[in-house]
Amino acid sequence: MSQSILSSGLWTAIATPFLENGDVDYDALRKLIEFQIEEGITGIVPCGTTGESPTLSKPEHLEVIDLTVKTAEGRVPILAGAGSNCTASALKTATEARALGADALLIVDCYYNGPSSLELRRDYYEAILAQVPELPIVPYVIPGRSGCALSAADLAILHQNNPKRVPAVKQATGDLDRMRADRRLAGDSLAILSGDDELTLTIMQDETIRCTGGISVMSNLVPGGLSRMIDAQLNGNATEANRLATAISPLLQCVGIKDEVSRTLPDGQVVTTVDGYRNPVPLKVMMAGLGMIGATTRAPLGPMSHAAVQKARHALTAVHAADDTLLRPIDNAFDVDTAERLADDSIWSALASH
Repeated sequence: MSQSILSSGLWTAIATPFLENGDVDYDALRKLIEFQIEEGITGIVPCGTTGESPTLSKPEHLEVIDLTVKTAEGRVPILAGAGSNCTASALKTATEARALGADALLIVDCYYNGPSSLELRRDYYEAILAQVPELPIVPYVIPGRSGCALSAADLAILHQNNPKRVPAVKQATGDLDRMRADRRLAGDSLAILSGDDELTLTIMQDETIRCTGGISVMSNLVPGGLSRMIDAQLNGNATEANRLATAISPLLQCVGIKDEVSRTLPDGQVVTTVDGYRNPVPLKVMMAGLGMIGATTRAPLGPMSHAAVQKARHALTAVHAADDTLLRPIDNAFDVDTAERLADDSIWSALASH
């Protein structure tokens, strides 16, 4: 893969659909990939957070990458998730993903173990670079999930030592000052790709960050709209980019959904708490509600509350009202009527926990 391929555009972190028995629904996955390609995305990212990679068995992980590569047939590049909490495991997955034909590797910071940034660079990223030759890697900095973070300085070292092998970063810190440090230290040759849908246009328009695209969750639903938003901004049409961002905004705010609830303890106390439903649970509820896939996630992820499901439904309804062309491609690709499904209370009630 050339460095330029990873420098900009919209990459969809593809959801992994499951059958009701919990098996991977490979037929549904093929359909999702075709939908993405038809809608003009830049590339596909299998086996990321959105793909529930921590719950996939090793054979499933490789089968999902293999199917994605074979379905794409070279029409778009594949950035395969291969990170782990263990360097040896990441090396094995990276080596096998390369053999399967992945074009590049998305490597998340080594989660749970809590390595320092030096250890991340030296004993994780540099080890993968050394032992999986030629394939570009994209570090994925997401401390809210990993509990650690590759620093801007160590990212800059990786990039400047080998710009072709480390051409980009997926930035999901939510910290604009950190992203500005990435740009300042690494220089203009590093591509900063947004890992936070809600911030993508903001950091594209920030001249001190100069993000050039994103690895997106909500492009599972609106790949065409988000592609056009990114392209408009890259081509200097901020007015159109802002219009599309405003129309799609309700979805971008629902990557995670919170619901304040009351719990009654066994001793009778009533306590208020907040249930936070994280990616990909809200996304899968919306995709299932529109008839794209089943709603099944793998435990411990599970159904959302009724109130949370309604928040997801209302977000979709708001997008449909703002620009009815944004969801229309789903109708054709999945043989559904999104307007009818959004209006059907029974569909959304069935998706909530009972």
